[in-house]
Amino acid sequence: MVGASPSECDTIPGRQCMASCFFILKQWDDVLVYLKSIRPYFINDENFNWNFGVASAAAGEYKDGEEGLLSVTDEKMKQDYCYLSWLCKCYIMNKKPHLAWEIYINMETSNESLSLLNLIANDCYKMGQFYFAMKAFDVLERLDADPEFWEGKRGAAVGVFQMVIANVESKERLIEVIAMLKNTQNPQVEYLVQVMKKWGKEKGFKF
Repeated sequence: MVGASPSECDTIPGRQCMASCFFILKQWDDVLVYLKSIRPYFINDENFNWNFGVASAAAGEYKDGEEGLLSVTDEKMKQDYCYLSWLCKCYIMNKKPHLAWEIYINMETSNESLSLLNLIANDCYKMGQFYFAMKAFDVLERLDADPEFWEGKRGAAVGVFQMVIANVESKERLIEVIAMLKNTQNPQVEYLVQVMKKWGKEKGFKF
C-alpha cells in the first residue's frame, strides 16, 4: 500500500516497499526492477546487497547475483546458510565450481553442509562440471548408500572421462576419478575402471 501510494511511489522508501512486497511474493524480475532503480543509493548497504544478490540469483542473473553477494562484508551474514547456498549457486552458474567447493570444505559437518553438498553435486552435474559433481557425489555416497548418489557419481565419472578424451580435462582428473570409483562397492565399478584404464594405457598414462 505504501509503495503504490501516489505520494510514495517515486520515492526511495516507496520503491523499497515495492521491492520487499515482490520479494515476499518471489516475483524476482519485479523485485529487480525496483532494486536496480535505487541501487546507486545503497552501494555500501549490507542488507541491500544481500537482497540484490539473492533476487538476482533467483531471477537467473547470476553475475549480478555473485557481485551483490560478494559486496556483503558483515562476517555474521556471510556465515548464514542462505548466503552461502546462493553464492555457491552463483559460482557454479558462472563456471567457477572450484570456489563453490572451497565454501563446502571450509564448513563444519552439519545438515547445512550436507544440503550444500547436494546443491553442488546436482548443479555442477547440470552445468557439465562433472569433476566437482563427482567429488560431491562421492562424499554423499560415502555418507549415505542411496542408489541415486551412485547413479550421479557414475554419470559424473563418465562425464569426466569424456572430457579427458576431448582434452578438456587433464589425465590427473581421470586418475582421481578411478580412485573415487574404487570407494564404491558396486559391480559396475570394475567394468568402468577397466574401460578407463585400457584407454589410459593406450595413451601412455601411468596408473
